Amino acid sequence: MKRIYLCLAHMSGNEMKYIQEAFDTNWVVPLGPNVNGFEEDLRHFVTSTENAEETENTEMLDKRVVALSSGTAAVHLALLVCGVGPGDEVICQSFTFCASCNPIMYLGATPVLVDSEPDTWNMDPELLEETIKDRIAKTGKKPKAIVPVYLYGMPAKLDEIMAIARKYEIPVVEDTAEGLGSRYKGQVCGTFGDYGVLSFNGNKMITTSGGGALICPNEKMWRRVMFFATQAREAYPYYQHEEIGYNYRMSNICAGIGRGQMTVLEEHIAHHRHVADMYREAFKDVDGITFHDECLTPNPSPEGEGSDKYIPLMKSNFWLSTILLDENLHVKGEENAYAESVAGAVGGAAGVVHGGGSVHTDCEPNRNVEALRIALNAVGIESRPLWKPMHKQPVYKHVPAYVNGVSEDLFHKGLCLPSGPCVSDDDVERIISAVKSNLIVF
Repeated sequence: MKRIYLCLAHMSGNEMKYIQEAFDTNWVVPLGPNVNGFEEDLRHFVTSTENAEETENTEMLDKRVVALSSGTAAVHLALLVCGVGPGDEVICQSFTFCASCNPIMYLGATPVLVDSEPDTWNMDPELLEETIKDRIAKTGKKPKAIVPVYLYGMPAKLDEIMAIARKYEIPVVEDTAEGLGSRYKGQVCGTFGDYGVLSFNGNKMITTSGGGALICPNEKMWRRVMFFATQAREAYPYYQHEEIGYNYRMSNICAGIGRGQMTVLEEHIAHHRHVADMYREAFKDVDGITFHDECLTPNPSPEGEGSDKYIPLMKSNFWLSTILLDENLHVKGEENAYAESVAGAVGGAAGVVHGGGSVHTDCEPNRNVEALRIALNAVGIESRPLWKPMHKQPVYKHVPAYVNGVSEDLFHKGLCLPSGPCVSDDDVERIISAVKSNLIVF
């Protein structure tokens, strides 16, 4: 029986051309033609727009991209060049993967966690402003940066978030690790704030096997980021270091994979959106299941609603398609959902995990969600709970958190379904059938 994975990258067939060139020319180092070419390919993509009148936007055309070893490295360097250091505070979305806020701790700063709003599941703008006001009142200074996240590829309420950031003059680092190719008002996510973070992990929209990139506002800051990414070397004929640097540059081999992947990025985005269409249609009439969809508020062009440029406010890449199970929806095997602790990492995640823990934590998916995950896994279908909010993670229990209950509620109810380019229509039909067959209908 074929196992269906949540999201695995798919090779384009062009990767070997660039990799072979790297070996043939002996560029097997963290610089070279593939790195330069990949950065230029990314720059061209992220500065493209669906609105023709915006193509001459000078700020957009000034943007540059640095290819790095990971998305986490990109978050780290973005915060560093924003001036974040010991004793500072950085506002971060609580509903995210830990890589969004761990780099804040690397710099000796403190994350201030902000909850989500229920439409996009991303940072709540009203709660964001309340948080800024309260931190200023409590500490006497503004947070040094704001890190919104595009959860599962869904754009955030960017007009509101960026207006608040400008009002208080706080830089924005967009965590677009899951949102490569998602757009807001036709503009690529990751290009609204001061910096935009990209990830090319093996489960993202495209991959370099590992790796990431940072979208910078201009050449000056691009050079500053490059300086820190290459061990902060001064201009001497020997190694002189006056600041702490990092070994964060992407290798020429990995960048070659990325150049091949760029040729299928649009195809991957279209496939993810197609899979989302299938799930949306399949679950629209199933009581107790809600498909997480885009906010469909239209975005009028200057020509008005009759214009053919009238487009949706946001366009998600649907990196992962997600559903919510109502707590009153029952699933086969619920009584055994938490009968035993998990021995390893769910989904076969890389790395080492601590085993032998208790079955329960103080914040976990509802029994019907865990029962459905187990049932799907039993028939070779990988699924996962949503991200557990950072304010419910033991490692962050002592940091300031401004919560409204939204992310906890979503975590209790949510499940991610296979969505990647290796997931065929037949696979999706099999997944849908497996979900429905495990529901208990009274």
